Amino acid sequence: MATAQVPGRDGPLSGVRVVELAGIGPGPFAAMLLADLGADVVRVDRPGGAGLGIDPAADPTHRNKRSVVVDLKSPDGPARVLDLAARADILVEGYRPGVAERLGVGPDACHARNPRLVYGRMTGWGQDGPLAPRAGHDIAYIAVTGALGMIGDADRPPAVPANLLGDYAGGSLYLVVGVLAALHHARATGTGQVVDAAVVDGTAHLSTMIHGMLAAGAWQDRRAANLLDGGCPFYGTYETADGRHMAVGALEPRFYAEFMKLLGVPGQVPERDDTARWGELREVIAARFRARTREEWTAVFEDSDACVAPVLSLREAPHHPHLAARGTFTDHGGIIQPAPAPRFSATPTTVRTAPARPGAGTEAVARDWDVPALSAPPETTPPATRPPTVPRDTPQ
Repeated sequence: MATAQVPGRDGPLSGVRVVELAGIGPGPFAAMLLADLGADVVRVDRPGGAGLGIDPAADPTHRNKRSVVVDLKSPDGPARVLDLAARADILVEGYRPGVAERLGVGPDACHARNPRLVYGRMTGWGQDGPLAPRAGHDIAYIAVTGALGMIGDADRPPAVPANLLGDYAGGSLYLVVGVLAALHHARATGTGQVVDAAVVDGTAHLSTMIHGMLAAGAWQDRRAANLLDGGCPFYGTYETADGRHMAVGALEPRFYAEFMKLLGVPGQVPERDDTARWGELREVIAARFRARTREEWTAVFEDSDACVAPVLSLREAPHHPHLAARGTFTDHGGIIQPAPAPRFSATPTTVRTAPARPGAGTEAVARDWDVPALSAPPETTPPATRPPTVPRDTPQ
Protein backbone atom coordinates (compact mmCIF):
# COMPACT_ATOMS: atom_id res chain seq x y z
CA MET A 1 0.00 0.00 0.00
CA ALA A 2 1.45 3.36 -1.04
CA THR A 3 2.35 5.86 1.66
CA ALA A 4 0.19 8.96 1.55
CA GLN A 5 2.05 12.07 0.46
CA VAL A 6 2.13 14.93 2.95
CA PRO A 7 2.81 18.54 1.93
CA GLY A 8 6.34 19.48 2.97
CA ARG A 9 7.82 15.99 2.71
CA ASP A 10 9.72 16.44 -0.56
CA GLY A 11 12.14 19.11 -1.72
CA PRO A 12 14.94 21.15 -0.11
CA LEU A 13 12.53 23.18 2.07
CA SER A 14 10.97 20.11 3.67
CA GLY A 15 10.26 20.93 7.30
CA VAL A 16 9.87 24.69 6.71
CA ARG A 17 6.45 26.01 7.72
CA VAL A 18 4.88 28.91 5.85
CA VAL A 19 1.68 30.86 6.52
CA GLU A 20 0.23 32.57 3.45
CA LEU A 21 -2.43 35.22 4.04
CA ALA A 22 -4.49 34.83 0.88
CA GLY A 23 -4.30 37.55 -1.72
CA ILE A 24 -3.87 37.83 -5.49
CA GLY A 25 -0.92 38.06 -7.86
CA PRO A 26 2.69 37.76 -6.73
CA GLY A 27 2.04 36.70 -3.11
CA PRO A 28 0.27 33.44 -3.97
CA PHE A 29 2.86 32.65 -6.66
CA ALA A 30 5.71 33.19 -4.19
CA ALA A 31 3.99 30.88 -1.71
CA MET A 32 3.51 28.30 -4.48
CA LEU A 33 7.23 28.40 -5.23
CA LEU A 34 8.01 27.82 -1.54
CA ALA A 35 5.51 24.95 -1.55
CA ASP A 36 7.03 23.49 -4.71
CA LEU A 37 10.40 23.51 -2.95
CA GLY A 38 8.93 21.38 -0.19
CA ALA A 39 7.70 23.85 2.42
CA ASP A 40 4.47 23.10 4.30
CA VAL A 41 2.44 26.09 3.14
CA VAL A 42 -0.84 26.83 4.90
CA ARG A 43 -2.95 29.31 2.96
CA VAL A 44 -5.30 31.34 5.15
CA ASP A 45 -8.32 31.99 2.93
CA ARG A 46 -11.02 34.48 3.73
CA PRO A 47 -14.71 33.51 3.79
CA GLY A 48 -16.07 33.85 0.28
CA GLY A 49 -12.69 33.66 -1.45
CA ALA A 50 -10.56 36.32 -3.14
CA GLY A 51 -13.29 37.61 -5.42
CA LEU A 52 -11.55 36.95 -8.74
CA GLY A 53 -14.12 34.42 -9.95
CA ILE A 54 -11.48 31.74 -10.64
CA ASP A 55 -12.21 28.22 -9.47
CA PRO A 56 -9.49 27.48 -6.88
CA ALA A 57 -9.50 23.84 -7.96
CA ALA A 58 -8.22 24.90 -11.40
CA ASP A 59 -5.54 27.32 -10.18
CA PRO A 60 -2.07 25.70 -10.01
CA THR A 61 -0.77 28.53 -7.82
CA HIS A 62 -2.68 26.77 -5.02
CA ARG A 63 -0.88 23.45 -5.58
CA ASN A 64 1.23 21.77 -2.90
CA LYS A 65 -0.53 23.87 -0.23
CA ARG A 66 -3.18 23.31 2.41
CA SER A 67 -5.96 25.76 3.12
CA VAL A 68 -7.81 26.94 6.19
CA VAL A 69 -10.54 29.59 6.26
CA VAL A 70 -10.28 32.36 8.84
CA ASP A 71 -12.36 35.52 9.06
CA LEU A 72 -9.86 38.09 10.27
CA LYS A 73 -12.72 40.44 11.10
CA SER A 74 -14.27 37.99 13.55
CA PRO A 75 -13.31 38.43 17.24
CA ASP A 76 -11.11 35.34 17.34
CA GLY A 77 -9.82 35.54 13.73
CA PRO A 78 -6.52 37.31 14.46
CA ALA A 79 -5.78 34.90 17.34
CA ARG A 80 -6.10 31.93 14.99
CA VAL A 81 -3.60 33.43 12.58
CA LEU A 82 -1.23 34.32 15.43
CA ASP A 83 -1.42 30.71 16.62
CA LEU A 84 -0.23 29.64 13.18
CA ALA A 85 2.45 32.36 13.08
CA ALA A 86 3.75 31.14 16.44
CA ARG A 87 4.55 27.78 14.82
CA ALA A 88 5.73 29.05 11.43
CA ASP A 89 9.10 29.93 9.97
CA ILE A 90 7.78 32.34 7.34
CA LEU A 91 4.60 34.39 6.91
CA VAL A 92 3.68 35.98 3.57
CA GLU A 93 1.08 38.73 3.16
CA GLY A 94 0.16 41.09 0.33
CA TYR A 95 -2.05 43.71 1.98
CA ARG A 96 -1.64 47.45 1.56
CA PRO A 97 0.72 48.95 4.13
CA GLY A 98 -0.92 49.15 7.55
CA VAL A 99 -3.81 46.78 6.84
CA ALA A 100 -2.23 43.74 8.51
CA GLU A 101 -1.54 45.87 11.58
CA ARG A 102 -5.16 47.04 11.74
CA LEU A 103 -6.31 43.45 11.42
CA GLY A 104 -4.12 42.47 14.36
CA VAL A 105 -1.68 40.26 12.42
CA GLY A 106 1.11 42.71 11.62
CA PRO A 107 4.81 42.11 12.24
CA ASP A 108 4.81 43.36 15.85
CA ALA A 109 1.91 41.09 16.86
CA CYS A 110 3.47 38.10 15.09
CA HIS A 111 6.97 38.69 16.47
CA ALA A 112 5.54 38.97 19.98
CA ARG A 113 4.46 35.36 19.56
CA ASN A 114 7.43 34.18 17.48
CA PRO A 115 10.62 36.30 17.48
CA ARG A 116 12.23 34.02 14.88
CA LEU A 117 9.48 34.54 12.29
CA VAL A 118 10.39 35.88 8.85
CA TYR A 119 7.56 38.23 7.91
CA GLY A 120 7.39 38.68 4.11
CA ARG A 121 5.43 41.65 2.75
CA MET A 122 4.54 41.67 -0.95
CA THR A 123 3.31 44.93 -2.47
CA GLY A 124 3.62 46.83 -5.69
CA TRP A 125 4.79 50.19 -4.36
CA GLY A 126 6.51 49.04 -1.15
CA GLN A 127 5.87 49.78 2.51
CA ASP A 128 6.77 53.49 2.25
CA GLY A 129 6.95 56.30 -0.27
CA PRO A 130 4.26 58.64 -1.69
CA LEU A 131 2.45 55.87 -3.60
CA ALA A 132 2.63 53.20 -0.88
CA PRO A 133 -1.06 53.50 0.14
CA ARG A 134 -2.33 53.58 -3.44
CA ALA A 135 -3.76 50.68 -5.45
CA GLY A 136 -1.97 49.46 -8.53
CA HIS A 137 -1.22 46.61 -10.89
CA ASP A 138 1.81 45.19 -12.66
CA ILE A 139 1.56 47.52 -15.65
CA ALA A 140 1.83 50.67 -13.50
CA TYR A 141 4.74 49.33 -11.48
CA ILE A 142 6.85 48.40 -14.50
CA ALA A 143 5.89 51.68 -16.20
CA VAL A 144 7.56 53.92 -13.62
CA THR A 145 10.73 51.78 -13.45
CA GLY A 146 11.52 52.34 -17.13
CA ALA A 147 11.13 48.66 -17.93
CA LEU A 148 7.83 48.96 -19.82
CA GLY A 149 9.21 51.83 -21.90
CA MET A 150 11.90 49.53 -23.32
CA ILE A 151 9.47 46.98 -24.78
CA GLY A 152 7.86 47.19 -28.20
CA ASP A 153 8.21 48.86 -31.59
CA ALA A 154 9.55 52.38 -31.83
CA ASP A 155 6.48 53.72 -33.63
CA ARG A 156 3.87 52.05 -31.42
CA PRO A 157 2.93 52.23 -27.73
CA PRO A 158 4.98 50.05 -25.37
CA ALA A 159 4.03 46.37 -25.56
CA VAL A 160 2.50 44.80 -22.43
CA PRO A 161 4.42 41.67 -21.31
CA ALA A 162 1.37 40.13 -19.57
CA ASN A 163 2.08 40.39 -15.83
CA LEU A 164 5.20 38.27 -15.90
CA LEU A 165 7.85 40.99 -15.67
CA GLY A 166 6.51 42.91 -12.67
CA ASP A 167 4.32 40.62 -10.59
CA TYR A 168 6.32 37.44 -10.88
CA ALA A 169 9.89 38.35 -11.87
CA GLY A 170 10.17 41.65 -10.00
CA GLY A 171 7.77 40.63 -7.24
CA SER A 172 7.39 36.95 -6.39
CA LEU A 173 10.95 35.89 -7.09
CA TYR A 174 12.42 38.73 -5.04
CA LEU A 175 10.09 37.93 -2.16
CA VAL A 176 11.22 34.29 -2.22
CA VAL A 177 14.90 35.26 -2.33
CA GLY A 178 14.28 37.70 0.51
CA VAL A 179 12.44 35.36 2.86
CA LEU A 180 14.91 32.53 2.29
CA ALA A 181 17.85 34.85 2.99
CA ALA A 182 16.08 36.10 6.12
CA LEU A 183 15.33 32.52 7.16
CA HIS A 184 19.04 31.71 6.92
CA HIS A 185 19.74 34.72 9.18
CA ALA A 186 16.99 33.74 11.63
CA ARG A 187 18.33 30.22 11.99
CA ALA A 188 21.84 31.55 12.59
CA THR A 189 20.85 34.27 15.09
CA GLY A 190 17.41 33.36 16.42
CA THR A 191 16.06 36.70 15.21
CA GLY A 192 13.40 37.14 12.56
CA GLN A 193 12.78 40.25 10.51
CA VAL A 194 10.46 41.93 8.02
CA VAL A 195 11.13 41.54 4.29
CA ASP A 196 9.73 44.44 2.24
CA ALA A 197 9.44 43.11 -1.33
CA ALA A 198 8.11 45.73 -3.75
CA VAL A 199 7.47 45.07 -7.42
CA VAL A 200 8.96 48.46 -8.31
CA ASP A 201 12.20 47.61 -6.50
CA GLY A 202 12.57 44.15 -8.02
CA THR A 203 11.72 45.29 -11.54
CA ALA A 204 14.21 48.15 -11.33
CA HIS A 205 16.83 45.70 -10.04
CA LEU A 206 16.24 43.45 -13.06
CA SER A 207 17.34 46.28 -15.34
CA THR A 208 20.79 46.62 -13.73
CA MET A 209 22.72 45.45 -16.80
CA ILE A 210 20.76 47.79 -19.07
CA HIS A 211 21.58 50.72 -16.80
CA GLY A 212 25.24 49.75 -17.07
CA MET A 213 25.00 49.72 -20.85
CA LEU A 214 23.22 53.07 -20.75
CA ALA A 215 25.98 54.58 -18.62
CA ALA A 216 28.62 53.19 -20.97
CA GLY A 217 26.92 54.65 -24.05
CA ALA A 218 26.02 51.20 -25.36
CA TRP A 219 22.25 51.62 -24.95
CA GLN A 220 19.94 54.26 -26.42
CA ASP A 221 17.11 55.31 -24.12
CA ARG A 222 14.37 54.57 -26.64
CA ARG A 223 12.54 51.50 -27.93
CA ALA A 224 13.74 49.22 -30.72
CA ALA A 225 17.11 50.91 -31.10
CA ASN A 226 19.36 48.47 -29.27
CA LEU A 227 20.91 45.05 -29.40
CA LEU A 228 18.41 43.33 -27.08
CA ASP A 229 15.14 45.25 -27.55
CA GLY A 230 14.21 44.27 -31.10
CA GLY A 231 16.16 47.05 -32.76
CA CYS A 232 18.80 44.60 -33.91
CA PRO A 233 17.71 42.63 -37.02
CA PHE A 234 19.35 39.43 -35.79
CA TYR A 235 17.68 39.57 -32.37
CA GLY A 236 13.93 39.70 -32.84
CA THR A 237 10.88 37.99 -34.29
CA TYR A 238 9.75 37.45 -37.87
CA GLU A 239 6.45 36.44 -39.46
CA THR A 240 6.33 33.27 -41.52
CA ALA A 241 4.25 32.33 -44.56
CA ASP A 242 1.44 30.94 -42.40
CA GLY A 243 1.14 34.03 -40.21
CA ARG A 244 3.13 32.53 -37.34
CA HIS A 245 6.52 33.65 -36.09
CA MET A 246 10.14 32.65 -35.55
CA ALA A 247 12.44 34.08 -32.87
CA VAL A 248 16.04 34.92 -33.82
CA GLY A 249 18.86 35.47 -31.32
CA ALA A 250 21.99 35.09 -33.46
CA LEU A 251 24.10 37.66 -31.61
CA GLU A 252 27.60 36.17 -31.77
CA PRO A 253 29.37 36.31 -35.16
CA ARG A 254 29.69 32.53 -35.55
CA PHE A 255 26.01 31.99 -34.68
CA TYR A 256 25.07 34.81 -37.05
CA ALA A 257 27.09 33.21 -39.86
CA GLU A 258 25.26 29.91 -39.40
CA PHE A 259 21.92 31.72 -39.22
CA MET A 260 22.49 33.53 -42.48
CA LYS A 261 23.74 30.37 -44.19
CA LEU A 262 20.67 28.36 -43.22
CA LEU A 263 18.32 31.26 -43.93
CA GLY A 264 19.65 31.22 -47.49
CA VAL A 265 19.72 34.94 -48.14
CA PRO A 266 20.59 35.44 -51.81
CA GLY A 267 23.18 37.96 -52.99
CA GLN A 268 24.87 40.72 -51.00
CA VAL A 269 23.40 42.02 -47.76
CA PRO A 270 24.43 44.84 -45.41
CA GLU A 271 27.11 44.01 -42.86
CA ARG A 272 25.76 42.88 -39.47
CA ASP A 273 27.61 45.63 -37.56
CA ASP A 274 26.53 48.48 -39.83
CA THR A 275 23.78 49.83 -37.59
CA ALA A 276 22.91 52.53 -40.12
CA ARG A 277 21.74 49.79 -42.47
CA TRP A 278 19.98 47.59 -39.92
CA GLY A 279 16.65 48.54 -41.50
CA GLU A 280 17.74 47.16 -44.88
CA LEU A 281 19.06 43.97 -43.29
CA ARG A 282 15.80 43.49 -41.44
CA GLU A 283 13.80 43.70 -44.66
CA VAL A 284 15.99 41.09 -46.33
CA ILE A 285 15.63 38.69 -43.39
CA ALA A 286 11.88 39.34 -43.15
CA ALA A 287 11.36 38.56 -46.81
CA ARG A 288 13.11 35.21 -46.45
CA PHE A 289 11.06 34.19 -43.43
CA ARG A 290 7.82 35.03 -45.28
CA ALA A 291 8.77 32.46 -47.91
CA ARG A 292 8.15 29.41 -45.70
CA THR A 293 5.88 28.31 -42.88
CA ARG A 294 6.87 28.22 -39.23
CA GLU A 295 7.14 24.45 -39.26
CA GLU A 296 9.34 24.49 -42.35
CA TRP A 297 11.71 27.00 -40.77
CA THR A 298 11.72 25.03 -37.53
CA ALA A 299 12.94 21.99 -39.44
CA VAL A 300 15.68 24.07 -41.08
CA PHE A 301 17.09 25.43 -37.83
CA GLU A 302 16.33 22.76 -35.20
CA ASP A 303 19.70 20.94 -35.35
CA SER A 304 21.86 24.06 -35.63
CA ASP A 305 23.58 26.66 -33.47
CA ALA A 306 21.84 29.50 -35.33
CA CYS A 307 19.87 30.39 -32.19
CA VAL A 308 16.47 30.33 -33.91
CA ALA A 309 13.26 28.92 -32.40
CA PRO A 310 9.56 28.84 -33.23
CA VAL A 311 7.30 31.19 -31.26
CA LEU A 312 4.78 28.85 -29.64
CA SER A 313 1.47 29.51 -27.95
CA LEU A 314 0.73 28.50 -24.37
CA ARG A 315 -1.11 25.38 -25.55
CA GLU A 316 1.64 24.45 -27.98
CA ALA A 317 4.56 24.87 -25.57
CA PRO A 318 4.10 21.64 -23.54
CA HIS A 319 4.40 19.63 -26.77
CA HIS A 320 7.75 21.06 -27.86
CA PRO A 321 10.12 18.07 -28.11
CA HIS A 322 12.78 19.52 -25.82
CA LEU A 323 10.32 20.63 -23.13
CA ALA A 324 8.49 17.32 -23.35
CA ALA A 325 11.76 15.38 -22.95
CA ARG A 326 12.70 17.40 -19.86
CA GLY A 327 9.21 17.29 -18.36
CA THR A 328 9.11 21.09 -18.19
CA PHE A 329 5.32 20.82 -18.08
CA THR A 330 3.32 18.23 -16.20
CA ASP A 331 -0.27 17.03 -16.13
CA HIS A 332 -1.55 16.75 -12.57
CA GLY A 333 -5.20 16.01 -12.01
CA GLY A 334 -6.04 16.93 -15.59
CA ILE A 335 -4.41 20.37 -15.35
CA ILE A 336 -1.42 20.90 -17.66
CA GLN A 337 0.93 23.22 -15.81
CA PRO A 338 4.62 24.14 -15.51
CA ALA A 339 6.52 21.66 -13.36
CA PRO A 340 8.41 22.91 -10.28
CA ALA A 341 11.69 24.69 -11.02
CA PRO A 342 14.63 24.67 -10.55
CA ARG A 343 15.75 21.05 -10.21
CA PHE A 344 17.70 19.45 -7.36
CA SER A 345 19.88 16.34 -7.46
CA ALA A 346 19.43 15.32 -3.82
CA THR A 347 16.01 16.73 -2.93
CA PRO A 348 13.85 16.51 -6.06
CA THR A 349 10.64 18.49 -6.20
CA THR A 350 7.29 17.50 -7.66
CA VAL A 351 3.64 18.51 -7.82
CA ARG A 352 2.51 16.60 -4.74
CA THR A 353 -1.06 17.76 -4.35
CA ALA A 354 -3.81 19.36 -6.43
CA PRO A 355 -4.78 23.01 -5.85
CA ALA A 356 -5.99 23.45 -2.28
CA ARG A 357 -9.70 24.10 -1.91
CA PRO A 358 -10.52 26.79 0.65
CA GLY A 359 -10.81 25.27 4.12
CA ALA A 360 -10.20 21.69 3.00
CA GLY A 361 -7.07 21.32 5.10
CA THR A 362 -8.40 22.74 8.36
CA GLU A 363 -8.55 19.54 10.40
CA ALA A 364 -5.19 18.28 9.20
CA VAL A 365 -3.45 21.59 9.82
CA ALA A 366 -5.02 21.91 13.26
CA ARG A 367 -3.57 18.49 14.09
CA ASP A 368 -0.18 18.76 12.39
CA TRP A 369 0.57 22.28 13.62
CA ASP A 370 -0.99 21.66 17.05
CA VAL A 371 -3.50 24.50 16.73
CA PRO A 372 -6.73 22.91 17.99
CA ALA A 373 -8.58 26.24 18.08
CA LEU A 374 -8.26 26.41 14.30
CA SER A 375 -10.96 23.80 13.81
CA ALA A 376 -13.35 25.29 16.38
CA PRO A 377 -16.39 27.26 15.14
CA PRO A 378 -15.55 30.97 14.81
CA GLU A 379 -16.80 33.37 17.44
CA THR A 380 -19.46 35.82 16.36
CA THR A 381 -20.58 39.21 17.63
CA PRO A 382 -23.72 41.23 16.89
CA PRO A 383 -23.31 43.45 13.82
CA ALA A 384 -23.47 46.61 15.94
CA THR A 385 -20.38 45.65 17.89
CA ARG A 386 -18.30 44.19 15.08
CA PRO A 387 -15.01 45.95 14.31
CA PRO A 388 -15.13 48.55 11.51
CA THR A 389 -14.42 47.34 8.02
CA VAL A 390 -10.89 48.02 6.76
CA PRO A 391 -9.39 47.50 3.33
CA ARG A 392 -8.38 43.85 3.11
CA ASP A 393 -5.71 44.17 0.51
CA THR A 394 -4.83 45.71 -2.81
CA PRO A 395 -4.00 44.34 -6.21
CA GLN A 396 -0.42 43.88 -4.94
